[in-house]
Amino acid sequence: MLHPLSAPAATSPLSRFLEDVLVLVPSAGRARYERLPDGRTTMVFRVLEEGRSGDVCVVGPRMRALFKDGGGVAQAIVLQFKPGWSSALLGVAANALTDRVVPLEDIWGRPGSELCDALLATRSLPEVLERVSRALALRSRDSFETSSARLARRAVHLFEGGEARVERVAEQLGVTARHLRRSFTECVGIGPKDFARTVRLRRAVRMAATSRDWARIAADAGYYDQAHLITDFRELVGLTPGTFLKRAGSAATAVELRD
Repeated sequence: MLHPLSAPAATSPLSRFLEDVLVLVPSAGRARYERLPDGRTTMVFRVLEEGRSGDVCVVGPRMRALFKDGGGVAQAIVLQFKPGWSSALLGVAANALTDRVVPLEDIWGRPGSELCDALLATRSLPEVLERVSRALALRSRDSFETSSARLARRAVHLFEGGEARVERVAEQLGVTARHLRRSFTECVGIGPKDFARTVRLRRAVRMAATSRDWARIAADAGYYDQAHLITDFRELVGLTPGTFLKRAGSAATAVELRD
């Protein structure tokens, strides 16, 4: 099952940069991790072989759904960064990680493997957050917040607030659509149009938690019609809405989806 642990995240030194801290624990010995397309970069610490080993990976922003079998995983802690912060924290452009799962060691070298060893020695979630915070501070102390990153985060706020057109967002922010696309893609990891599309998809999934009136959901979520919603699901998730929700309802499935 998947446990949201927002309270520890809020009190962590990472709270400025973290959107969520999630803990994935297998049910009946296995777990299936599903992540919808979004503009989030996450750091995943996995404990393997009943604590004898583990790894730390960076999961880049998604343009397609991610389905992973958690077999052999005793526990996984997922740190989800707010859009637009990962570049300064990790030292690599967000779009270099898009649709990729990359070992932290491949990005940081030896400090990446040292962080994994340090996390395996922890005994609590606050300890994990403290070790990660310390490691990120060392990596990012010479970096600075760029104007492109600030612009991208302001655009994220507008898209998640309901605006869907790139040109309108650019106009509200006082930049050209071309400039917005370039800054957004570099700092968030996917283009602004694709980001708006994922916002709409995730909105539909949240609505489907309390209703199966797909025509109404499509209209309220911002689709042209029900056929448009189904097409987006097939392209972004690879499943029909109904099939996806059946999988998400499985006790052994963890779906990362936040408001």
